Amino acid sequence: MKRIAIYGKGGIGKSTTAANVAAALGERGLSVMQIGCDPKADSTLLLRGGRELPSVLDLVRERGNDFSLSDMTCWGYADVICVEAGGPAPGTGCAGRGIIAALEKLREKGAYEVYQPDVVFYDVLGDVVCGGFTMPMRPGYAEQVFVVTSGENMSLHAAENIAAAVDGFKNRGYATFGGLILNRRNVKNEDEKVGALAGKIGSRVVGSISRSDTVTDAEELMKTVIEAFPDSETAAEYRALADAVIAAAQEGI
Repeated sequence: MKRIAIYGKGGIGKSTTAANVAAALGERGLSVMQIGCDPKADSTLLLRGGRELPSVLDLVRERGNDFSLSDMTCWGYADVICVEAGGPAPGTGCAGRGIIAALEKLREKGAYEVYQPDVVFYDVLGDVVCGGFTMPMRPGYAEQVFVVTSGENMSLHAAENIAAAVDGFKNRGYATFGGLILNRRNVKNEDEKVGALAGKIGSRVVGSISRSDTVTDAEELMKTVIEAFPDSETAAEYRALADAVIAAAQEGI
């Protein structure tokens, strides 16, 4: 089982990237689980076509421990297993602690043993890297961390902070840094800027996605690009990225 965390600044497209990579791998016959670790609980929305899925924390609040594994999962496109950790009601709690509680509940309910996925993606908000937001990096969860970034300054800054956090935890047996994923915004000298960051942190750019209306067109249909426009150039880029991420994870970079 390959366990991969996808981090990135809010709004950079990490959830869209994770969902399309998951869909591409699912189409190839791999069993894939995507766990949304964002309080908005929208990581798997495109995979499930907009269908409702209660978050783990919503179930805990409403039922205590009186719910089953099937209550907090659903099957998405290409049989990707979808899970949303969720978060506290706005202004009432710590989102990081919510991630800890949700991931512990998945373990308690035997999610990994029951579904036996080939690949697990943890989709994690990367504007802050502290407390519960580091939970997917900890031993027993993700083995590699990949960061989605553009060439925009704030995105690059967040990516560098995440890389620094991973490096800071390296002596604790936490996840290693797998590489950067360039989600282009067509800013000036974008490839050069992201490449420079990769060199600075001692990593590499494992793949890239071009800016395209195809992505927003698919989102309006509540689908991944892989499902909505399977023959598009953007779908081909996501499939190539899926190959690159798995290859990097296997190398254990």
